[in-house]
Amino acid sequence: MSSEGAGLVPGGHPDRVRWNARYAARAVPSFTPHPLAVRALAFGLPDGPVADLACGPSGSALLAATYGRRVIAVDISEVALGLLGDEARRRGLGHLITLVHADLPSWSPGPRSYALVLCAGFWLAAAFPVAAGAVADGGLLAWQAYTTEARPAHPGLDPRWCLAPGEPASLLPAGFALVDQGDVRDQRFMLARRTPAGGWRAAISAGRSP
Repeated sequence: MSSEGAGLVPGGHPDRVRWNARYAARAVPSFTPHPLAVRALAFGLPDGPVADLACGPSGSALLAATYGRRVIAVDISEVALGLLGDEARRRGLGHLITLVHADLPSWSPGPRSYALVLCAGFWLAAAFPVAAGAVADGGLLAWQAYTTEARPAHPGLDPRWCLAPGEPASLLPAGFALVDQGDVRDQRFMLARRTPAGGWRAAISAGRSP
């Protein structure tokens, strides 16, 4: 198990403080993979690692590792990353997962370097183009977050954390093909594939097409 980003998130960062307190107060997580991750990992993907953004104590990262994928797990909460790291070691998957303690807008991935970039349960518009830029040719971008319609039921939900109508598909840069987008209660999911010039099938070494 390796970790990156230590000391790069200010100790008083409000999101760090808030999420650390939440995870510290919760029972041991179930580590159930997010349904969007289960679906994305079942698609044909090119070779390469998976990035799990705003991951929390992620069962999705663990699932990707069971496929033999290297996983970069990024979160602002070191408490959440510690829970994930402990579980990864318990399952014998620690060598496949790198924990990155970072505020997502400051995360700087290599361009076109991930077979799957996943973010489930978080939205910030500024982070989207960076995440999209990290998807490899033939790879998938998978996202799910609250919509603006969720705010009446969640009064404390900052509008900056909510998808507007049509988002995130409407924000996809050139070179992506939308696979699916839909609403699940008060959240919206999206799957999109980066299409290389020669067609995405040329970039996929195994698996099935969507």
